[in-house]
Amino acid sequence: MRIVVVGAGVLGTMHAWQAVQRGHEVVHLERESEARGASVRNFGLVWVSGRAAGEELAVAQRARDLWAGIGEKVPGLYFRPNGSLTMIRTEAELAVAEQALTLPDAEERGYRLLDAAEARAKNPALRGKYLGALWCSRDGAVEPRLAQPALRAALEASGRYTFVPGREIREVIGENAVRDDHGQVHQGDLVILCTGAWLGGLVRELAPELPVRRVRLQMMQTDPLDEPLTTSVADGDSFRYYPAFAGAALDELRAAQPQPPVAAEHKMQLLMVQRQDGSLTIGDTHEYDQPFGFDVVEEPYEHLSEVAEELLGRPLPRIRRRWAGVYAQTVDTTRVVHREQVRDGVWLVTGPGGRGMTCSPAIAETTAQICNL
Repeated sequence: MRIVVVGAGVLGTMHAWQAVQRGHEVVHLERESEARGASVRNFGLVWVSGRAAGEELAVAQRARDLWAGIGEKVPGLYFRPNGSLTMIRTEAELAVAEQALTLPDAEERGYRLLDAAEARAKNPALRGKYLGALWCSRDGAVEPRLAQPALRAALEASGRYTFVPGREIREVIGENAVRDDHGQVHQGDLVILCTGAWLGGLVRELAPELPVRRVRLQMMQTDPLDEPLTTSVADGDSFRYYPAFAGAALDELRAAQPQPPVAAEHKMQLLMVQRQDGSLTIGDTHEYDQPFGFDVVEEPYEHLSEVAEELLGRPLPRIRRRWAGVYAQTVDTTRVVHREQVRDGVWLVTGPGGRGMTCSPAIAETTAQICNL
Protein backbone atom coordinates (compact mmCIF):
# COMPACT_ATOMS: atom_id res chain seq x y z
CA MET A 1 0.00 0.00 0.00
CA ARG A 2 0.94 3.63 -0.49
CA ILE A 3 0.25 5.82 2.54
CA VAL A 4 0.18 9.63 2.46
CA VAL A 5 0.95 11.17 5.87
CA VAL A 6 0.42 14.90 6.37
CA GLY A 7 2.33 16.51 9.22
CA ALA A 8 5.94 15.84 10.25
CA GLY A 9 5.62 16.34 13.99
CA VAL A 10 6.09 13.36 16.26
CA LEU A 11 2.54 12.07 15.71
CA GLY A 12 2.79 12.17 11.92
CA THR A 13 6.31 10.78 11.94
CA MET A 14 5.24 7.85 14.13
CA HIS A 15 2.39 7.11 11.71
CA ALA A 16 4.94 7.06 8.90
CA TRP A 17 7.15 4.80 11.04
CA GLN A 18 4.32 2.33 11.62
CA ALA A 19 3.45 2.21 7.92
CA VAL A 20 7.03 1.62 6.79
CA GLN A 21 7.62 -0.99 9.49
CA ARG A 22 4.58 -2.84 8.17
CA GLY A 23 6.01 -2.91 4.66
CA HIS A 24 4.17 0.00 3.06
CA GLU A 25 5.38 2.95 1.00
CA VAL A 26 5.00 6.39 2.59
CA VAL A 27 4.88 9.91 1.16
CA HIS A 28 5.27 12.32 4.07
CA LEU A 29 4.19 15.94 3.59
CA GLU A 30 5.03 18.89 5.86
CA ARG A 31 4.08 22.53 5.34
CA GLU A 32 7.32 23.78 6.98
CA SER A 33 10.87 22.77 6.09
CA GLU A 34 10.87 20.88 9.43
CA ALA A 35 8.37 20.35 12.19
CA ARG A 36 8.36 23.57 14.24
CA GLY A 37 5.35 23.14 16.52
CA ALA A 38 4.74 21.38 19.81
CA SER A 39 6.78 18.32 18.78
CA VAL A 40 10.01 20.29 19.10
CA ARG A 41 8.85 22.71 21.82
CA ASN A 42 8.49 20.18 24.61
CA PHE A 43 10.51 18.31 27.23
CA GLY A 44 10.95 15.07 25.30
CA LEU A 45 9.34 13.27 28.22
CA VAL A 46 7.99 9.75 27.93
CA TRP A 47 5.79 10.27 30.97
CA VAL A 48 3.94 7.33 32.51
CA SER A 49 3.79 8.35 36.16
CA GLY A 50 0.84 10.73 36.22
CA ARG A 51 -1.42 9.17 33.60
CA ALA A 52 -5.05 8.41 34.42
CA ALA A 53 -5.85 4.78 35.16
CA GLY A 54 -7.42 2.89 32.29
CA GLU A 55 -6.96 3.75 28.62
CA GLU A 56 -4.57 6.66 29.14
CA LEU A 57 -2.18 4.64 31.27
CA ALA A 58 -2.43 1.63 28.96
CA VAL A 59 -1.55 3.77 25.93
CA ALA A 60 1.34 5.42 27.77
CA GLN A 61 2.72 2.07 28.94
CA ARG A 62 2.52 0.61 25.45
CA ALA A 63 4.14 3.73 24.02
CA ARG A 64 6.93 3.53 26.60
CA ASP A 65 7.75 0.01 25.40
CA LEU A 66 7.59 1.09 21.76
CA TRP A 67 9.91 4.04 22.44
CA ALA A 68 12.45 1.68 23.95
CA GLY A 69 12.32 -0.58 20.90
CA ILE A 70 12.51 2.30 18.43
CA GLY A 71 15.36 3.81 20.43
CA GLU A 72 17.40 0.64 19.89
CA LYS A 73 16.92 0.99 16.12
CA VAL A 74 17.38 4.78 16.03
CA PRO A 75 20.12 5.82 18.48
CA GLY A 76 19.76 9.45 17.38
CA LEU A 77 16.57 9.69 19.42
CA TYR A 78 18.71 9.39 22.57
CA PHE A 79 15.97 7.46 24.31
CA ARG A 80 16.90 6.82 27.93
CA PRO A 81 14.86 5.09 30.65
CA ASN A 82 16.02 7.63 33.22
CA GLY A 83 12.90 7.57 35.42
CA SER A 84 11.54 10.58 37.25
CA LEU A 85 11.52 12.10 40.71
CA THR A 86 8.53 14.16 41.79
CA MET A 87 10.00 16.21 44.59
CA ILE A 88 8.15 16.52 47.89
CA ARG A 89 8.69 19.70 49.91
CA THR A 90 5.73 19.70 52.35
CA GLU A 91 3.77 17.25 54.47
CA ALA A 92 0.69 17.83 52.31
CA GLU A 93 2.63 16.79 49.19
CA LEU A 94 3.98 13.77 51.06
CA ALA A 95 0.41 12.68 51.78
CA VAL A 96 -0.40 12.78 48.05
CA ALA A 97 2.63 10.63 47.27
CA GLU A 98 1.70 8.16 49.99
CA GLN A 99 -1.81 7.98 48.54
CA ALA A 100 -0.32 7.24 45.11
CA LEU A 101 1.46 4.21 46.54
CA THR A 102 -1.95 2.70 47.39
CA LEU A 103 -3.16 2.77 43.78
CA PRO A 104 -3.81 -0.73 42.38
CA ASP A 105 -1.46 0.06 39.47
CA ALA A 106 1.30 1.66 41.59
CA GLU A 107 3.69 -1.22 40.91
CA GLU A 108 2.89 -1.11 37.21
CA ARG A 109 3.87 2.56 37.17
CA GLY A 110 7.12 1.83 39.01
CA TYR A 111 6.29 3.98 42.02
CA ARG A 112 8.50 4.06 45.11
CA LEU A 113 8.62 6.66 47.88
CA LEU A 114 12.14 7.88 48.64
CA ASP A 115 13.33 9.88 51.63
CA ALA A 116 15.62 12.85 51.08
CA ALA A 117 18.83 10.81 51.29
CA GLU A 118 17.53 8.19 48.86
CA ALA A 119 16.37 10.85 46.41
CA ARG A 120 19.77 12.53 46.58
CA ALA A 121 21.48 9.19 45.96
CA LYS A 122 19.23 8.65 42.91
CA ASN A 123 19.99 12.14 41.57
CA PRO A 124 23.05 13.72 43.28
CA ALA A 125 22.49 17.07 41.53
CA LEU A 126 19.44 17.63 43.75
CA ARG A 127 21.20 19.09 46.78
CA GLY A 128 18.44 21.48 47.83
CA LYS A 129 15.63 21.44 50.37
CA TYR A 130 12.99 18.71 50.18
CA LEU A 131 11.49 15.93 52.28
CA GLY A 132 11.79 13.20 49.67
CA ALA A 133 10.46 12.20 46.26
CA LEU A 134 8.09 9.90 44.45
CA TRP A 135 10.23 7.77 42.10
CA CYS A 136 8.70 6.44 38.88
CA SER A 137 10.95 3.94 37.12
CA ARG A 138 8.81 3.78 33.97
CA ASP A 139 9.40 7.37 32.89
CA GLY A 140 11.90 8.12 30.16
CA ALA A 141 13.04 10.84 27.78
CA VAL A 142 14.09 11.51 24.19
CA GLU A 143 15.55 14.57 22.46
CA PRO A 144 12.60 16.50 20.97
CA ARG A 145 14.63 18.63 18.58
CA LEU A 146 16.48 15.59 17.23
CA ALA A 147 13.77 12.91 17.23
CA GLN A 148 11.96 13.69 13.98
CA PRO A 149 15.12 14.12 11.84
CA ALA A 150 16.57 10.92 13.31
CA LEU A 151 13.39 8.97 12.59
CA ARG A 152 13.22 10.34 9.04
CA ALA A 153 16.80 9.32 8.36
CA ALA A 154 15.99 5.77 9.45
CA LEU A 155 12.82 5.78 7.34
CA GLU A 156 14.68 7.00 4.26
CA ALA A 157 17.12 4.11 4.64
CA SER A 158 14.19 1.74 4.03
CA GLY A 159 13.83 2.93 0.41
CA ARG A 160 10.06 3.16 0.89
CA TYR A 161 9.80 6.64 2.35
CA THR A 162 9.76 10.08 0.71
CA PHE A 163 9.74 13.31 2.71
CA VAL A 164 8.22 16.31 0.92
CA PRO A 165 8.65 19.51 3.00
CA GLY A 166 7.31 22.97 2.24
CA ARG A 167 3.92 21.72 1.07
CA GLU A 168 0.65 22.80 2.66
CA ILE A 169 -2.37 20.64 1.89
CA ARG A 170 -5.22 22.65 0.43
CA GLU A 171 -7.74 20.06 -0.75
CA VAL A 172 -8.83 16.45 -0.38
CA ILE A 173 -9.63 15.05 -3.80
CA GLY A 174 -12.07 12.16 -4.04
CA GLU A 175 -10.77 9.19 -2.10
CA ASN A 176 -7.22 8.81 -0.85
CA ALA A 177 -5.70 11.90 -2.50
CA VAL A 178 -4.72 15.44 -1.52
CA ARG A 179 -3.61 18.52 -3.47
CA ASP A 180 -0.87 20.75 -2.05
CA ASP A 181 -0.29 24.49 -2.44
CA HIS A 182 2.02 23.82 -5.40
CA GLY A 183 -0.86 22.18 -7.25
CA GLN A 184 0.64 18.70 -6.95
CA VAL A 185 -1.70 15.80 -6.23
CA HIS A 186 -0.51 13.07 -3.88
CA GLN A 187 -2.43 9.84 -4.34
CA GLY A 188 -2.37 6.90 -1.99
CA ASP A 189 -4.41 4.02 -0.67
CA LEU A 190 -4.81 5.89 2.61
CA VAL A 191 -4.30 9.49 3.79
CA ILE A 192 -3.54 10.23 7.44
CA LEU A 193 -3.72 13.86 8.58
CA CYS A 194 -1.63 14.69 11.67
CA THR A 195 -1.74 18.46 11.51
CA GLY A 196 -1.08 19.24 15.17
CA ALA A 197 -2.41 22.57 16.39
CA TRP A 198 -3.31 23.66 12.85
CA LEU A 199 -7.09 23.29 13.27
CA GLY A 200 -8.36 25.87 10.79
CA GLY A 201 -8.59 25.93 7.01
CA LEU A 202 -8.89 22.49 5.47
CA VAL A 203 -9.11 20.77 8.86
CA ARG A 204 -12.16 22.87 9.78
CA GLU A 205 -13.75 22.09 6.43
CA LEU A 206 -13.23 18.37 6.93
CA ALA A 207 -14.22 18.29 10.62
CA PRO A 208 -16.28 21.40 11.46
CA GLU A 209 -17.31 20.08 14.90
CA LEU A 210 -13.85 18.97 15.94
CA PRO A 211 -13.83 18.37 19.74
CA VAL A 212 -10.28 19.67 20.11
CA ARG A 213 -8.91 22.89 21.60
CA ARG A 214 -5.55 24.62 21.51
CA VAL A 215 -3.33 25.12 24.58
CA ARG A 216 -0.40 27.54 24.86
CA LEU A 217 2.65 27.04 27.07
CA GLN A 218 5.93 28.74 27.96
CA MET A 219 9.27 27.02 28.55
CA MET A 220 12.98 27.78 28.72
CA GLN A 221 16.40 26.19 28.34
CA THR A 222 19.60 26.91 30.24
CA ASP A 223 23.25 26.73 29.38
CA PRO A 224 24.78 23.34 30.28
CA LEU A 225 24.73 22.30 33.92
CA ASP A 226 28.21 21.16 34.93
CA GLU A 227 26.99 17.82 36.29
CA PRO A 228 24.47 15.14 35.29
CA LEU A 229 20.81 15.48 36.22
CA THR A 230 20.31 11.73 36.23
CA THR A 231 16.49 11.69 36.29
CA SER A 232 13.67 13.82 35.00
CA VAL A 233 12.38 16.07 37.79
CA ALA A 234 8.93 17.39 38.71
CA ASP A 235 7.79 19.47 41.66
CA GLY A 236 4.78 18.88 43.91
CA ASP A 237 2.60 21.13 41.76
CA SER A 238 2.61 18.34 39.17
CA PHE A 239 0.37 16.40 41.58
CA ARG A 240 -2.28 19.04 40.86
CA TYR A 241 -1.92 18.62 37.10
CA TYR A 242 -1.75 14.89 36.44
CA PRO A 243 -4.96 12.85 36.89
CA ALA A 244 -3.34 9.83 38.58
CA PHE A 245 -3.00 11.83 41.80
CA ALA A 246 -6.66 12.81 42.22
CA GLY A 247 -8.16 11.89 45.59
CA ALA A 248 -8.69 13.01 49.15
CA ALA A 249 -5.03 13.80 49.80
CA LEU A 250 -4.89 16.06 46.74
CA ASP A 251 -8.10 17.80 47.83
CA GLU A 252 -6.46 18.48 51.19
CA LEU A 253 -3.31 19.73 49.45
CA ARG A 254 -5.32 22.18 47.36
CA ALA A 255 -7.13 23.48 50.45
CA ALA A 256 -4.14 23.69 52.79
CA GLN A 257 -1.45 24.72 50.33
CA PRO A 258 -2.66 27.12 47.61
CA GLN A 259 -0.24 27.71 44.78
CA PRO A 260 1.62 31.02 44.68
CA PRO A 261 -0.47 33.53 42.70
CA VAL A 262 1.77 33.44 39.62
CA ALA A 263 1.69 29.62 39.53
CA ALA A 264 -2.09 29.56 39.95
CA GLU A 265 -2.65 32.24 37.32
CA HIS A 266 -0.53 30.42 34.73
CA LYS A 267 -1.57 26.89 35.81
CA MET A 268 2.03 25.92 36.40
CA GLN A 269 4.09 22.95 37.40
CA LEU A 270 7.85 22.47 37.32
CA LEU A 271 9.26 19.89 34.93
CA MET A 272 12.99 19.74 34.34
CA VAL A 273 14.97 17.49 31.97
CA GLN A 274 18.63 17.53 31.01
CA ARG A 275 19.46 17.55 27.31
CA GLN A 276 22.34 15.71 25.68
CA ASP A 277 24.50 18.84 25.73
CA GLY A 278 23.99 19.21 29.49
CA SER A 279 21.48 22.06 29.29
CA LEU A 280 18.21 21.96 31.22
CA THR A 281 14.76 22.26 29.68
CA ILE A 282 12.44 23.80 32.27
CA GLY A 283 8.72 24.60 32.23
CA ASP A 284 5.82 25.01 32.04
CA THR A 285 2.64 27.05 31.94
CA HIS A 286 -0.83 26.37 30.51
CA GLU A 287 -3.10 28.89 28.80
CA TYR A 288 -6.48 27.66 27.60
CA ASP A 289 -8.53 30.75 26.73
CA GLN A 290 -8.22 32.11 23.22
CA PRO A 291 -7.16 34.43 21.78
CA PHE A 292 -3.81 33.65 23.38
CA GLY A 293 -1.51 36.42 24.44
CA PHE A 294 1.40 36.96 22.10
CA ASP A 295 3.83 38.04 24.79
CA VAL A 296 6.27 35.71 26.53
CA VAL A 297 5.86 37.03 30.06
CA GLU A 298 8.65 36.96 32.63
CA GLU A 299 6.93 36.18 35.95
CA PRO A 300 6.43 32.44 35.24
CA TYR A 301 10.11 32.08 34.37
CA GLU A 302 11.10 33.76 37.63
CA HIS A 303 8.89 31.33 39.58
CA LEU A 304 10.23 28.28 37.75
CA SER A 305 13.81 29.42 38.31
CA GLU A 306 13.19 29.84 42.05
CA VAL A 307 11.69 26.36 42.39
CA ALA A 308 14.43 24.72 40.30
CA GLU A 309 17.16 26.46 42.29
CA GLU A 310 15.55 25.42 45.58
CA LEU A 311 15.65 21.78 44.48
CA LEU A 312 19.16 21.97 43.03
CA GLY A 313 20.50 23.96 45.97
CA ARG A 314 22.40 26.24 43.61
CA PRO A 315 21.81 28.94 40.98
CA LEU A 316 20.71 27.80 37.57
CA PRO A 317 23.06 28.21 34.62
CA ARG A 318 22.32 31.21 32.40
CA ILE A 319 19.00 31.01 30.56
CA ARG A 320 19.91 30.42 26.91
CA ARG A 321 16.47 30.63 25.28
CA ARG A 322 12.78 31.03 26.05
CA TRP A 323 9.84 30.09 23.89
CA ALA A 324 6.10 29.60 23.67
CA GLY A 325 4.33 26.71 21.99
CA VAL A 326 0.80 25.61 21.17
CA TYR A 327 -0.55 22.08 21.11
CA ALA A 328 -3.92 20.51 20.30
CA GLN A 329 -5.82 18.78 23.11
CA THR A 330 -9.10 16.88 23.15
CA VAL A 331 -11.77 18.90 24.96
CA ASP A 332 -12.66 15.74 26.87
CA THR A 333 -9.24 15.22 28.39
CA THR A 334 -10.07 11.63 29.39
CA ARG A 335 -9.69 10.81 25.69
CA VAL A 336 -6.12 10.22 24.64
CA VAL A 337 -6.61 11.38 21.05
CA HIS A 338 -9.28 12.31 18.53
CA ARG A 339 -9.26 9.93 15.58
CA GLU A 340 -11.88 10.49 12.87
CA GLN A 341 -12.46 9.24 9.34
CA VAL A 342 -13.25 12.52 7.59
CA ARG A 343 -13.57 11.11 4.05
CA ASP A 344 -13.35 7.68 2.51
CA GLY A 345 -9.71 6.70 2.86
CA VAL A 346 -8.84 9.86 4.84
CA TRP A 347 -8.28 9.89 8.62
CA LEU A 348 -7.62 12.84 10.92
CA VAL A 349 -5.60 12.10 14.08
CA THR A 350 -5.12 15.00 16.49
CA GLY A 351 -5.51 16.27 20.02
CA PRO A 352 -3.19 14.21 22.26
CA GLY A 353 -2.32 17.41 24.09
CA GLY A 354 0.65 17.24 26.43
CA ARG A 355 0.66 13.46 25.93
CA GLY A 356 1.80 13.69 22.32
CA MET A 357 5.48 12.95 22.78
CA THR A 358 4.73 10.20 25.28
CA CYS A 359 1.89 8.44 23.49
CA SER A 360 2.50 8.98 19.77
CA PRO A 361 4.05 5.54 19.04
CA ALA A 362 1.05 3.73 20.52
CA ILE A 363 -1.47 6.13 18.95
CA ALA A 364 0.09 5.45 15.55
CA GLU A 365 0.08 1.71 16.18
CA THR A 366 -3.65 1.80 16.94
CA THR A 367 -4.33 3.83 13.78
CA ALA A 368 -2.46 1.20 11.77
CA GLN A 369 -4.55 -1.53 13.35
CA ILE A 370 -7.83 0.29 12.73
CA CYS A 371 -6.89 0.90 9.10
CA ASN A 372 -5.72 -2.71 8.61
CA LEU A 373 -2.22 -1.71 7.59
